[in-house]
Order: sequence, then structure tokens, then C-alpha cells
Amino acid sequence: MSKDIHIYSEIGKLNKVLLHRLGSEIEGLVPQNFERLLFDDIPYLKVAQQEHDTFAEVLRDNGVEVVYYVDETAKALAQEWVKKEFILRFVRESNVDSDEARYQITDYLMNMPVRDMLCKVIEGVKKTDVKLRESRSLANYINNNYPYFIDPLPNLYFTRDQGAFVGNGLTVHHMSTAARRREPLMLEYMYRFDRDLADPETPLWYDYDDPYSLEGGDILVLSDKIVAVGLSQRTTAAGIETFAEKLLKASSFEKVLVFEIPKARAFMHLDTVFTMVDYDKFTIHPEIEGPLQIYEITLDREGSAHFESIQDDLPKILAAELRLPAVEMIRCGGDDDMAAQREQWNDGSNTLAIAPGKVITYERNYVTNDLLAKKGIDVITIPSSELSRGRGGPRCMSCPVNRDDL
Repeated sequence: MSKDIHIYSEIGKLNKVLLHRLGSEIEGLVPQNFERLLFDDIPYLKVAQQEHDTFAEVLRDNGVEVVYYVDETAKALAQEWVKKEFILRFVRESNVDSDEARYQITDYLMNMPVRDMLCKVIEGVKKTDVKLRESRSLANYINNNYPYFIDPLPNLYFTRDQGAFVGNGLTVHHMSTAARRREPLMLEYMYRFDRDLADPETPLWYDYDDPYSLEGGDILVLSDKIVAVGLSQRTTAAGIETFAEKLLKASSFEKVLVFEIPKARAFMHLDTVFTMVDYDKFTIHPEIEGPLQIYEITLDREGSAHFESIQDDLPKILAAELRLPAVEMIRCGGDDDMAAQREQWNDGSNTLAIAPGKVITYERNYVTNDLLAKKGIDVITIPSSELSRGRGGPRCMSCPVNRDDL
């Protein structure tokens, strides 16, 4: 079993993380396809890359090994037959309309070096890239003015969502939207064939082909015994149940806490409104401070899932579950409603803990950052004028692979 995969907390010193440096897929964004590709704005790629490089450098300066999606997937696809299998699956998942287009695109991608091929499927395959014989299919006629055969993957830089490393294993997710469905396919091939990341004995807690949506922004490892999962706009109850049963039956985790949050884009995942920053401190968006429905999943004596509803204030529930005298909730934007809305929009609650009481945040969320510092949190800020246009913060942009135990 891979010694590298080791995640038993949200806040233990971070040792290894999986990132994706934004590429030309971002320049495939135009107002016409915002809704299709889940964006509200267009980041300026040059500056976004500089900001992302700063993020990676801050991680390295703090002793974190940074590995990248393209590099690790390229290792996984080194064998020609694996590369071909991946391309065939990726093209099939891309809903290309005609047999002729599928054949020509597959041939085009197969003739590229593996790294170039990966960059191309991420940036999208345009109709100007592949020349087809004249086709009289209705689908091709209807979509004639759309520039892509295969859409770009501009959301890939939010590497938290495609999968999650939990305990000594990982999840490969079924994404809830068509725009992001193909992203976890790269992580699946890393799991299967990249021996620098995982080995054959590494447990898989959720699978790409599981039928229910589950996304990584909704998974928080609160302790070595408890995992929290958000029941959100993008993660389903059935997906949570499938994940919980696999995890609880074959790991040291004892329970899964399900947080039901508003199903809205502003609260897309649990980590957009709630993150852990220290042993007894959490960030929280004020709009979920009120009564929050929480469910507990454990296993009964027969090994079947047992469900129980928990009714109490969130701080009391967390203190009881984590066996602490009390926990403190640090509000995004403090008591200023305008600041809370503004900084929530720019992911003020979405912190990445790199050690207990030490977090990376976006510098633009200065109200929340100041509150965190006053509560004794060591706050490292990074520039984010362009990164934040994608609606995700430092936690969203990172997939931790290894942390120290608490």
C-alpha cells in the first residue's frame, strides 16, 4: 500500500499535494459558453499562471512536495495500450456526435506524444484541429457553428473536486455536471498506473463509474475517526452512502457526518462555507450558522449503514465529535454583512491548512484574514485577482496526498 497516501486530518502538516497549473484551456472561455463550462468570468491567463506559481512556491517554501496533474497522468499513460485506452474513453465521454469525428479525433490524439496529448484534451479539441470528410449527419449540421469537437476543461485547476485522498486510500469521483465529468478520468489512470502515486493495494473508496455524484469539495477529514461530507448542490445522498459504506467497512474511520447545506451555486461545496483551520477553530459563512441539519452514518453490528439525525448547534456538535471542550467558529467577513457577501463570493471561507493554525488564503479577503490572525492563526496570503474569477479558493485548488498525523 502506498506510503505516500496518508490523510487523517484537515490540518496536519501538509507534505504532498496535487495541483494543476492553468493552461490554454482558460482561453477557451467566452461569454457564450460560461453556463456550459460553469464560469462567470474569464481569468487573464498570464496573470492567473503567475498567481498559481506563487501558490505553488509558497507550498514548496513550507516543505510541501508539489506534483502536477499532467506530469502524473503522463507517467500513468507511458505504455501505448494504456494511452489508447484512455483516449478511447475520453473521446467517448466527450459526447462526440459522429463516428467519423470520433475516429479522426482518436487518430489525431494517438499520433501525439503523451504529454502533448494530455495538454490538448485539457485545452479542448477544436474543429480546426481535425479535418473531417463532409458529413451529412443532423448532429454535425446543428452544431456546425460551435468551435469545439471536445470542450476544454477550465475547471481542472480546482483539483480538490475530481477526487480526494482519505486515510490510506482515495476516491475518484462521478462529477455532477457534464462540463466536469471527464476530469476524474485522469486521476483514475494515475490510481491504476502511476506507481509514484499509488500501488495496486491502495484502497479505492469511490469509483469513476459509480452512478451517483460525489465531489471532493464536499469531503473534509475532521480527524482519524471522522469524515465530514456535504450534501450539496453537487454531492448526492446516494453518493455519500456508497462512499461511507466502503470507507467505514475497510478503514479505521468510525463515522461519517453529513452536513446538509443550501443547494445553490453560492454554496457549491461544503468547503466554500466551512473549513478547519486549527484543532478547535473553523471558518464559517454566516448564512449557514443557523440550524444546520446533520446526519451521522456508522455501521451496525451486521456491517450495514446506520443513520441518525443530530440536532444541536454546530459548535456543540463539533466539540462533542472531536472530544474538545469547545470549538470556535470564525465568521467570513465577521459581523459586516456586506463584507461577508463580498468575501464569500471570493472564497473567504475556503482556506487551505498547511499545518495546525497555519493557512493559505487569498489576500483580497482582508476582513476575514484579519479576523483569522486575531484568533492566533498564521495567515499566508497569495494574490488572486485572476484565480478567484473561477469561484474557488486555495483549498479548492489543492488535493492533499500526504499529511502528518496530529
